[in-house]
Amino acid sequence: MQGAALHIHFTAMKEEVGWFEEEETLEELHLGGLRLIQKKEGFRFGMDSVLLADFAQARTDDLVVDFGSGTGILPLLMIGRGKGGHYIGLEIQKEMAEMSCRTMKLNHLDHMVEIRCMDISEAPGFLPPCSVDVIVCNPPYGMPGRVMTNRTEALSTARHQKENTLSQFFSTAFQILKGKGKIFLVYPAAQMFSLMMELKKQHLEPKKFRLVYPDTNHPANLVLLEAVKDARPRLHPMPPLLIYENEGILTKELKSIYHMEE
Repeated sequence: MQGAALHIHFTAMKEEVGWFEEEETLEELHLGGLRLIQKKEGFRFGMDSVLLADFAQARTDDLVVDFGSGTGILPLLMIGRGKGGHYIGLEIQKEMAEMSCRTMKLNHLDHMVEIRCMDISEAPGFLPPCSVDVIVCNPPYGMPGRVMTNRTEALSTARHQKENTLSQFFSTAFQILKGKGKIFLVYPAAQMFSLMMELKKQHLEPKKFRLVYPDTNHPANLVLLEAVKDARPRLHPMPPLLIYENEGILTKELKSIYHMEE
């Protein structure tokens, strides 16, 4: 999360040798006993995924599709919160998809979470039109031509958009979402307007948004947004989310989102 130097500790687990490779770690999420396999170095999930999992809503029988699933962290965090019925994670990177599959088997969730290694634009080839209740998406933030690329192809893919990344994501979302189906996203606050305009082009109407602030002395750096397929235009701002109190202490709400006080 840009602008907020918050590092939440997740305990590395070493006793389950065989589930993960030498360059990977097995980490306790402190959420219903769930554990996550991810790289020691390279792309690792951050606060944005945790905030999105808390913000997103899904009923217990909903089909939820995760665009750009990565390590599978969003399905894990949402299942730990009792959200959704069945999940499909779409991940273009074969290594990440394979690692996510191992995570789901480790947590005995492979009956509930299906990971597919594929480009988002290919989803309508196996998901019928108007069949998905909810989509969650933590898209790459890096804009084409505006940021330095990463040292590895995997990091670059996870963090940087191509010219048409968002339009492809939202075009696919419109095709597979049910009428009034919802998409939940987290994105840099400074790019909120362009995000909303891209959603509206694909008939996904922004309905709710919540700005995330490091503290009261700094501008918002993330926005959490809900859009609804074929809904009427009406935007509902939500109360801001603060990460730190003025004295540098985590806010009570942030601690609750991370289940720190349980």
